[in-house]
Amino acid sequence: MGVAGPPGPVMDRDEVDRALARLGAEHEAIESSLLALQDHAGRRLLEGAELTGTTRDRWAAAEQSITRLWAYFDAYAAALTGARELRARRRWPSRDDLVELTELLRGESVTVPGGAPAAMGVSLDTGPARLSERFTLQELVDRMNELYADSLDMVVAADAVWSALPARIDLLAAELGRTRQLAASVGVRPGEHPAGDDLERITAELTTLRAQVISDPLAFWRSAPGSSAPGGGRPDTERYDREARALDEVRREIEAVLTVRQDAEQRLGRLRDLLSRADRTLAEARSARGEVLAKIAASEVPAVSGPPTALQEQLATAAEYRRYAQWHRLSPLLESLEQRAEDELERARESLTAVTQPLAVRAELRGRLDAYKAKVARHGMAEDPMLMERYDAARRMLWSAPCDLRVAEEAVLRYQRAAADALTPRVPPQGGPTDAPGPQGGRS
Repeated sequence: MGVAGPPGPVMDRDEVDRALARLGAEHEAIESSLLALQDHAGRRLLEGAELTGTTRDRWAAAEQSITRLWAYFDAYAAALTGARELRARRRWPSRDDLVELTELLRGESVTVPGGAPAAMGVSLDTGPARLSERFTLQELVDRMNELYADSLDMVVAADAVWSALPARIDLLAAELGRTRQLAASVGVRPGEHPAGDDLERITAELTTLRAQVISDPLAFWRSAPGSSAPGGGRPDTERYDREARALDEVRREIEAVLTVRQDAEQRLGRLRDLLSRADRTLAEARSARGEVLAKIAASEVPAVSGPPTALQEQLATAAEYRRYAQWHRLSPLLESLEQRAEDELERARESLTAVTQPLAVRAELRGRLDAYKAKVARHGMAEDPMLMERYDAARRMLWSAPCDLRVAEEAVLRYQRAAADALTPRVPPQGGPTDAPGPQGGRS
C-alpha cells in the first residue's frame, strides 16, 4: 500500500520545532505519570491482594489497560525519537524532510500491534481484536490519557477505601473487645441478655465487613456525581456507621448496668424504706378505719388492702441478684420496683386519707364550734341561756360515740346562727318618746 501525502499543508521549520517541543513535553509528562502509577501504593496492593467481585473484574481490565498504556507509550517514544532524528539531520531541512516530518508529526504514522479494542469503553477481553492500530501522535496521546485516567481512577478508589475503612473497622473492633470484657464483668452474655446477643451480631458483622472491604474495596466506593477527576468520590461507610451506632447503644446499656452495680445497695435500701413506709401507712389506715367505725355513725368507710407482699417478694429477688452479681437482671428489676414502690406508697397515703375523712370532718366541726364559743365569750354573752343550750347540744353530739356527723353538723349550724343573731347590734326605733330631764334638771 502506497504512502499517502502529508495531511494538510506542509509544516515549516518553526512549526516542526514547536510541535517537537510540545510532543516532547507530553512524552515527559506521560512517562512521569506512568512511573507514578507503577509505584502507586494502591496498585501494589491490588497486585498482591486476593480480589473478589467488582474489584476483581475492574482490576483485570485495568491491568490490561496498563499493559496497553506501556505499549502505546513505547510506540509513541519510538515515533518521537524518529522524528527528532530526522529533524536533527540538517539545520535547514529540505522540502522532502519537511514533508516527511509533517507526515510523522500530523499523520497516522504510529502503528501499534495486536489486540487493542476498537474504541474506549469496549471490554478488553471481549472487544473485536485487531492485528494493529494506526494513530497520529496526538491521537495516541489522547488514547493514553483516557487509559491512564480510567486506570488511575480505579487504583485511587481502591486505595482510598483501603486507607479509610479497615483502620476504622479495627478501631471499632478494639472498642468492641473492651465492651465485651465490660459486658462479661456485669453478667451480660449471649443468650442471657439482649445486649450480649447484640455484641455477638456486631462482632460477626465487623468480621464479615472487614473481609469484604479487603477483597472487594470498590464495592464500598461511591463516585461523586458529575466528577471526571480520577478518584472523585468517597468510601461508603454506611454499614460501618450502622454497627458503630449499634455498639454505642450497647455500651450505654452496659454502662447503665455497671451503674446499677455501683449503687445497687443504696437503691435497694431506698426501696426497702419506701415499702416499709407504705406498709406502716396501710397499718395506720387499718387502725384508723377501726376507730372511724367505732366513733362515727352512718358513714361509708372504704376497705384497706393488705401489705404489698408481691413487691416484698420481688425486692427479695433483687437482693438475691445483687448477692450473686447478676447485674444485668437486677438493672431492669430495680427500675420496675422503684416506680411500683412509689405508686404503692402513694396508694397507701390515699387510702389513709379516704379512711380518716370522717374523723377530719368531725375535727373541723369541733373546731368551728369552739371558735364560735370563744367569739361569743369575747362579747360577754357566754352565759346566754339559749346559746349555752345549743352549744351543749352540739358538743354532746360531737363528743359522743358513735357520732352522727350529719346531725352534729346541723347542731353546729344552729349554734352558729344563734350566735350570729345574738351578736348583731340592736338599732332603736326612730321617732319614739325620749326621757328628757324636767324643768328643774337637778339630781335627786
